[in-house]
Order: sequence, then C-alpha cells, then structure tokens
Amino acid sequence: MNTQKDIIIIGGGAAGFFAAINIAEQHPELSVAILERGKEGLQKVKISGGGRCNVTHAEFIPSELVLNYPRGEKELLGPFHTFMTGDTITWFEERGVELKIEEDGRMFPVSNSSQTIIDCFLNEAEKHKVEVLYNHSVKSIQALENSFTIETSQGDFQSKKLLVATGSNPKIWNLLEDLGHTIIQPVPSLFTFDIKDKRIKDIPGVVAKHVDIKVIGTDLESNGPVLITHVGMSAPAILKLSAFGAVELAKLNYNFKIEINFIQLDFETCLDQLKNFKQEFAKKTVFNSAQFDLPKRLWKSLVSASTIKETERWADINKQQLEALAGQLTTAVFQVTGKSTFKDEFVTAGGVDLKEVNFKTFESKRIPNLYFAGEVMNVDAITGGFNFQNAWTGAYIASASIMLN
Repeated sequence: MNTQKDIIIIGGGAAGFFAAINIAEQHPELSVAILERGKEGLQKVKISGGGRCNVTHAEFIPSELVLNYPRGEKELLGPFHTFMTGDTITWFEERGVELKIEEDGRMFPVSNSSQTIIDCFLNEAEKHKVEVLYNHSVKSIQALENSFTIETSQGDFQSKKLLVATGSNPKIWNLLEDLGHTIIQPVPSLFTFDIKDKRIKDIPGVVAKHVDIKVIGTDLESNGPVLITHVGMSAPAILKLSAFGAVELAKLNYNFKIEINFIQLDFETCLDQLKNFKQEFAKKTVFNSAQFDLPKRLWKSLVSASTIKETERWADINKQQLEALAGQLTTAVFQVTGKSTFKDEFVTAGGVDLKEVNFKTFESKRIPNLYFAGEVMNVDAITGGFNFQNAWTGAYIASASIMLN
C-alpha cells in the first residue's frame, strides 16, 4: 500500500528543510514529507564552517554574487533577483536566528553554532507539521501521469509533486537518469593542492595573505590568502582555483604546475625594491630581515631557495642572488601532485544538466511536477557561504512554484 502525500521532498538537508517549511507554513492544508536516508538529517549544516554554519555571504548585488559560481553563474542571475542574501537574512531573523557578518564577508549565526540553524529547522518543521522520515533510503522513482511513486527501504509513497534536494548523491543521480535526465559526471570541486617541495616542507601553518596564483598552461588564475599545510597548500586562493578549474584539473589528473606571486608585484618592480633594500639594510642579514609584509618563516625559506646563506648581509649579495630572490617572490613555480578534499564538506561539480531545468521555477523541463534544489544540479560555488545561498534560493523558488501549480 502506498502512503499518500501532497508533496514529497527527497533529502533531509538544508534545501529540503527550507523548502518543506516554506510550503507547510504557507499551505498548512497540504501534507508535506521529507524522506531522509540517514538516521538524522542536516549533517552538512552541522559541520559547515567548522561547526559554525556559514549560512550565506554578505554580497547583496546579484550580478556580483553569481561570479562565485563556476557552474550556474548564468542560470542563477534571475533567481538571485527573486531571493538572495538579504532575503535569507530576513528569513532566519523572522524565525529567531540573528546572523553576523565577518571581516571576509562570510555570515554565521551570532551564536557561532550550527546547532542554532539545525534547531531552527527542526522546530519550524515540527511547528508546521512537516513529517520528517529518517532511515528512508529511496530505491526507485516512478513518474506516472499525475503523480510519482517513490519506493523506499521503509515502504512506498505517492505524491503529486516531488522535490529532489539530495546534494551530490550518485544513487539519486542514477534514478534521475533512469527518468530521462542527463547527469553531468561529477568531479571534486573544492580541494587543496598536494605539493612536496622543500621550500614549504618545514613551514606548515604559515599564511601568505595577498598572493596571485596561476595554473601554468591554462587560463586559470586567482588571488587571495594561501595557507601552507602539512601536505601542500590551501586557503581561498587555492580553493577558488580548485572550484573554477574543477573539470580542467580533473582532466590533468591533478598533476600540474602553479606559479605564485607572493607579493603581487612584477619581477622588475620587485628587483628595484630589493636593490633599495641592499642599500638601506646593508649591514643586516637578508635571512633575518623579512620584507613585503611576508611571514618570517616564508621569507627565510624563499631566501634560502635563492642560494643566499643565513649569514650573508644585504651588502654582500650579488646581482644573480637578487634576481633569484625576485624570482622566488614573484614567479615561484610549484609542482602539484594530487589533491586532498574536505571529506565532511565535500562539494562536487556535476549533477542534473542545467539545460534541463527551468530556472524561473526550478522545475524539470523533462518531467512535469518534478523540482530540484541545491547541489543535485550541476551548480557549485567557491567556499564562503555561496553553496548554501544557492540552496536557499532554489528551495524558496521551487517551494513557491510547487504551491502555485
């Protein structure tokens, strides 16, 4: 026997709860159920932002906001005019959750705890009688003439409308493919670079705040902070490259060279500065007089790589050494030999082909009354709250469309 529901949402994550609450709040007469395969939902919310939940990003201009989406930039421009950052802030504030903006634009609950967001969703779902069914793994989806039949590990369900908000779930992608959708094969989108290089081997934890990076042999480039890690490099400048280069870097099998400008000056300008330092700091050792606001440990490492001894003074170094140091500072080349992904905050490029989604409604162009929200589609963003904003926007528009039709 099938359990009848007006609307079924597959996926008990951020987008699923957001959509369910919006529908149930506006239309209490409708029966809304969330099918979640795990024993608890909202796990990505829980671990996001180091357990603080990076809810969104303080970018309030749609045309600027879309620039943070390697896949989905063009498609999300219209939706962001309907529901974006300011609307997200208002939505949470109306439900008792105040957000704060950090220096880098990321937005978190004032409590600094993702549990605040989870509690908000669970309380609102209970308040508006959303049925949340855990341990309901979906086995098959049938699209009938005026309804859907969903077979789960705990029984079968039937509904008039179906919203899929499962994120990067290969099993669900296979079921959607069976229904006739094209699935863009997933590749990792946010990852750090594995680099074995003596220049960074002994300085994990060092951050260079303002660098330019490019992937040699491609058009990929980015800027921002870089963090030296035990296995290579991370932080926004690297993660941005990994997101925008997700498909290209996968084709290179994560084996490529990057060029880093640690001081954002060109070689000649840097060389002129170094010649000035040679006069100004003549009696000081180069090794112990870090310049360009670089961290001392990084400066020392780059000085050593320029064949300058620890005891050599500025007055003693020759033209070749000055040029070598300018090269290390402005055009340092590193070999990337692999990637390391965030296992908990895993983001992929891939999913339902965007050509098959109507972005005015987030409804499938192939199957009437089937809707999508979040990363189940081939949309992904750089780190900083942008993936969640895509989830909120898609879930809001999909829920509004479901109620209209």
